[in-house]
Amino acid sequence: MTQRRSGRDILAGLDADHRLAVLHGEDTPQPLGWEAGPTPLTPRRLVPPFPVDALPPWVGDMVLAVAEFTQTPLDLPGCLALAALSTAAGGRAEIEIRPGWREPLNLYTVVAMPPGSRKSAVFAAMTAPLLDAEQQLIEVARPRIVEAELTRKMAAKEAERRALDAVNLRDPAARAEALAAATDATLQAERPVSAVPRLIADDVTTEAAASLLAEQQGRLAVLSAEGGIFSTLAGRYSSGIPSLEVFLKGHAGDLLRVDRKGRPAEHVAAPALTLGLAAQPEVLTDIARIPGFRGRGLLARILYSLPVNTVGRRQVGAPAVPAPVDKTYASRLSRLVLLLADHTDPLRLRLGGDADRQMLDLERRLEPRLAPHADLAHMADWASKLNGAIARLAGLLYIADVLPTGWGQPIPGRHLDAAARLGHYFLGHALAVFDQMGADPTIDDAHAVLDWISRTGSERFTRRDAFTGLSRARFRKVTDLEGPLTLLEAHGYLRRAAPAAPTGGRPSSPVWEVHPRAAKAAEAAKVDG
Repeated sequence: MTQRRSGRDILAGLDADHRLAVLHGEDTPQPLGWEAGPTPLTPRRLVPPFPVDALPPWVGDMVLAVAEFTQTPLDLPGCLALAALSTAAGGRAEIEIRPGWREPLNLYTVVAMPPGSRKSAVFAAMTAPLLDAEQQLIEVARPRIVEAELTRKMAAKEAERRALDAVNLRDPAARAEALAAATDATLQAERPVSAVPRLIADDVTTEAAASLLAEQQGRLAVLSAEGGIFSTLAGRYSSGIPSLEVFLKGHAGDLLRVDRKGRPAEHVAAPALTLGLAAQPEVLTDIARIPGFRGRGLLARILYSLPVNTVGRRQVGAPAVPAPVDKTYASRLSRLVLLLADHTDPLRLRLGGDADRQMLDLERRLEPRLAPHADLAHMADWASKLNGAIARLAGLLYIADVLPTGWGQPIPGRHLDAAARLGHYFLGHALAVFDQMGADPTIDDAHAVLDWISRTGSERFTRRDAFTGLSRARFRKVTDLEGPLTLLEAHGYLRRAAPAAPTGGRPSSPVWEVHPRAAKAAEAAKVDG
């Protein structure tokens, strides 16, 4: 007779408990006495997804296709698409919200992503049309530049000849005439020759950025898959003294004076700098501590993005970007650059009636949130610029969508609505970023300890073990570990092992036991945050 098996026996035979644990990410057995799982060191803030449908179709299709091909979050190609539009329109278009309030159409965007996230591949795909357009501008300008250079050299020779004539002439009237001719030729010889067109720079110093802005009639984009420009701004090349003037004025469009050795000072009346960067998440915490970055308003000018990390969950063999999508994006973006390149007087956009009412509504809703103790008070410097950023986004979306036949018409409400949804996205991500920027240093130290635990796979360790393995730049003394270890214990990541029985000698160093799911909990917190 076959013995009947209970449901519990059947589940045990199938190892159901273990399978469910694996399914829920809890495949490590839980030792007696541990809590259900460590609690996050900081509250998890859910960030909104990138609203790709807010982009013009030809841009949104490319963002979707590049994200699928590279298996990266939509945030990265989406923010780079906005930076690309800013590169095309920066310094060549502006939006007048109402009399006395104008915004140039250039943006600063920073996407925080860990190493190995395929940032370079996304940058290449999204910025290639800009490089093609730059090459076309160079080819058109080269004959003019060569002609101007030859004219300058000829004028220099003529000035020299006229000056010699004046020296050899005895008649005062003839000498005066020769000197006047020599003067005119000299002035023509000193006339500056137009620079070779340049749209994009990468790892550029602030001095070079200022010079490029002057040469390029106030337009330049710094686009980079790394965040090295922040080290430059912090004073890498200026003895540790932050140099922010160019990047502050380049966003606001304020008058910039450029002093260069061997050449007269130049004024850039309305500089328009674009910033499109991808940086490691830790960089955002680091720049918040650099003197002047927040106090002078640089951090308030940046639109931040903190995408969910997809590394380890990416599809292998994802389909390439469809040729029609790539071709349409490339041709329309290049065309936008070329159409706006000759606008020395910026194209001025204005809001239509519906868009104007929507902007007023956005202003009314935002203002109370900036008050002391309101939800945006701690980042009022950034949030105060939100509606200006939305106006800039609306202008970019509009000129990209109606290219170029509708540029003379007022911006309709649908474009401001799309820009407001992008603004909501950037607000959600800015809240998460400023949470990180304002984190307690002890929390940062605790994260460093968790990273070391995850990297070494430690299950038990002494305080001396941790001190030996961790950075001396962060932990100078063994006692510096007391705060982060206590915090990790309070959050359930660690617990003190029972002390060894006294032997009469020197007390042994305390031993810490690591929660079996500490590494996973720490990684989950990074993904969510």
